[in-house]
Amino acid sequence: MAETWIRLLGPPTIESSGATPPQPKGRKAWAVLAYLALQPDGISRSRTATLLFPDAADPLGALRWNLSELRRTLAGVSIDGDPLRLALLPPWRCDALDLVGSATGNGLDPRQFNGQLLEGLSFPDSPVFDSWLADQRYRLENCVQSLLYEAALAALASGTPADAVELATLALRRDPFQADCTAVLVKALVALGEHRRAREEVTKCADLYHRELGLPLPAEVRRALSGSAPAADPGMPATAATVRSYLDAGSASLSAGAVDRGLDQLRLAVVLAQRAGQPNTDRHLVAESLVTLAGALIHQAGGRGAEVADFLHRALSAEAPDGVSRTAAAAFRELGYLSVQRGVPDRAAGWLERAMQAAQGIPDEQARILAIQGMLASDTAHYGDAVVAFTESGLLARAVRNRRQQAFSEALLGRVHLIRGDLKLAAASLDRALEWIAEEHWTAFEPFVAGVRGETYLGAGRLEDAAALIDRSWVMADLAGDHCYMALAAGAEARLFLAHGDLAAAEHWIDRGLEPSPWYLWYTARLLDAAAEVTIATGSPRALRFVDRLGALASRSGMREFVVRAQSHRAVLGDEAAALSVPWLAKEIDNPALTAFLARRHGVTL
Repeated sequence: MAETWIRLLGPPTIESSGATPPQPKGRKAWAVLAYLALQPDGISRSRTATLLFPDAADPLGALRWNLSELRRTLAGVSIDGDPLRLALLPPWRCDALDLVGSATGNGLDPRQFNGQLLEGLSFPDSPVFDSWLADQRYRLENCVQSLLYEAALAALASGTPADAVELATLALRRDPFQADCTAVLVKALVALGEHRRAREEVTKCADLYHRELGLPLPAEVRRALSGSAPAADPGMPATAATVRSYLDAGSASLSAGAVDRGLDQLRLAVVLAQRAGQPNTDRHLVAESLVTLAGALIHQAGGRGAEVADFLHRALSAEAPDGVSRTAAAAFRELGYLSVQRGVPDRAAGWLERAMQAAQGIPDEQARILAIQGMLASDTAHYGDAVVAFTESGLLARAVRNRRQQAFSEALLGRVHLIRGDLKLAAASLDRALEWIAEEHWTAFEPFVAGVRGETYLGAGRLEDAAALIDRSWVMADLAGDHCYMALAAGAEARLFLAHGDLAAAEHWIDRGLEPSPWYLWYTARLLDAAAEVTIATGSPRALRFVDRLGALASRSGMREFVVRAQSHRAVLGDEAAALSVPWLAKEIDNPALTAFLARRHGVTL
């Protein structure tokens, strides 16, 4: 059966092989279609009508007319119920649904996604919908960019570097500042033997960063050209025993705090496992070595770029990715973790779903996956789901006696309670986490927990207690050079001085926090939110710039609460359309603290 496509990316159209199918009449019909397509759980008729037909004498009547128009042109597509739901059955497909619904990218060619959502259409008579549309355009563009990047990595890992070159080039046309995509392109060119072109791409990237940003060549691009694999002793036998020995030695070194030595040992394990022509090595051991090295780089050395993602994709190419497998589950989980931190929630959800499928019957791995699912839910303001995920993760971690995982999940649960304004529950969770961290001597994680615990004191008005923990969080994060925790602590310091009424000190801490560039974009968003509050209070002309940065980042990354807060800041700065969108957007988020904040600031009742 020939497929019929609803194309919402680019100028909207209905496509089918053979005769040209009928097209919906009017931009509002397309708006209804796009809105319903991106509401998988459905949406009430009254809310849809209010959103799209705010000035109509009969908004529900206007909605009914447009629904009739869609049913006339989309024969066989179900658009019914209250809440309204769009259901596609063969031969119907929708590009936007394919993009966000098949989050792991299986079977998707990222080259087919071109253009913005409802490109060429605007809705000034429906300002709240126009705001929603802008958010979704950011989100889907980010998803396509990530899909191209991951497809390029997968092509490189599977031994088709020419495809990797094409995909990475397409990604860089969309965003030439994506250093990870440049790193993949350079690696692929080296694999093809095109060393001169690889050097040219590195030079071009260096010139761009210097000219436009005043920054040096990103380290990941430099490493992509030079390579980082150590040379193994040619006399060393590449057997399972030698590989396992290096894996064990690397783990021991990392546990003892000798990170550089441990990483070198793990890299040697990978080299030996991959050595060609050795009958005693196997693909599973190659995958295990790659995942172990990637995990160490991510969690011990702050690695987040193309290098670690390449290791994980190569591991999945070596390990059969279907069925139960601890190694595959770990690789999928780490890819999900990277996507959460990069702010690509649709991609993250797919990786974590595949991780859980591969981890059936492996409770310690399930505990880790649930914790990352909780982070994803929390970042996207699905707080109830986050509480469930962190609680289940903690229970599994306790059952398998993984105290560090228990502390991690409990601390992130405390963060959710803080965000929702439940300071008593937040304090209890964070105090438990601090106790377990002390037992484990896990100083690397302490800056996060101390900073968040300090913010619970700040929320309760106990400023001296808050200062003690927030100061400790900053010092420990700064000494460790952890950009994420530095951003968290600096934002907490800014809020602390804002509470004291010292606006100059608050602005100082905002500037200090913005100096590093955290990989985990939630920290950047939270710091930009604090920056907006502080600069609005000081009357600084920088306020609008911070708000615009926050809005773009939150929209692109699906951080729904920060989208609301950005619109709230815009409303305070005089944006009337933003003021209209605040109560509409906030109504979808179950957060008593947000509701109270908006009521105090705008008199909004949700």
